Amino acid sequence: MSSGAAVPASRPSPAPSTSPTGTVVLTAADISRALTRIAHEVVERNKGATDLVLLGIPTRGVPLALRLAERLAAIESANDPAVTPLDPATLVGELDVTMYRDDLHRHPTRSIGATRLPAQGIDGKVVVLVDDVLYSGRTIRAALDAISDLGRPRAVQLAALVDRGHREVPIRPDFVGKNLPTSTSERVRVRLSEVDTTDGGAPQPDAVVILGASAGTAREARA
Repeated sequence: MSSGAAVPASRPSPAPSTSPTGTVVLTAADISRALTRIAHEVVERNKGATDLVLLGIPTRGVPLALRLAERLAAIESANDPAVTPLDPATLVGELDVTMYRDDLHRHPTRSIGATRLPAQGIDGKVVVLVDDVLYSGRTIRAALDAISDLGRPRAVQLAALVDRGHREVPIRPDFVGKNLPTSTSERVRVRLSEVDTTDGGAPQPDAVVILGASAGTAREARA
């Protein structure tokens, strides 16, 4: 299947905005463009999307996987309108890696999440792991171990919205929304409207924020 749809040209992002709650390095529009570009790259790499399974790593990898699936389905329909449209929901699952982590002895109270595979499973498929921030690489290593217990995919690829560096294991993403140089003392927080809410319960706008070491309550992505 042809994947000849033009990839949107990347646009320069506005200068990061700084506030007491951190420095915004990606806005909602930036995140949307990054996901669209990743979707085009996935289709190009795999000559289509019909044999793909997207496995989101909780928490924020799951809504990101759903957004990518919607873009993949749209690209496939645009490339060949005669083909039966893909249902994005059938491409997406979620993969809990809690019991495969190598730091359980340091965090014994971790809660176990759900693993849910699409109906077609992963055998013979191209599995695209989706996560919000790639950091040490240990979460992805755990995800690879978990996948080996679930089936035998044809290939496994990795899509990350943000790669902040500082790898501790030899893991490299296939698709990246933004390479973001950081120091180890900084925190990178991804906010997604499906997951994050204000104190009043309203969805927070999408953003990627860098917080300094003093922002003690910030979530540091240890992916």
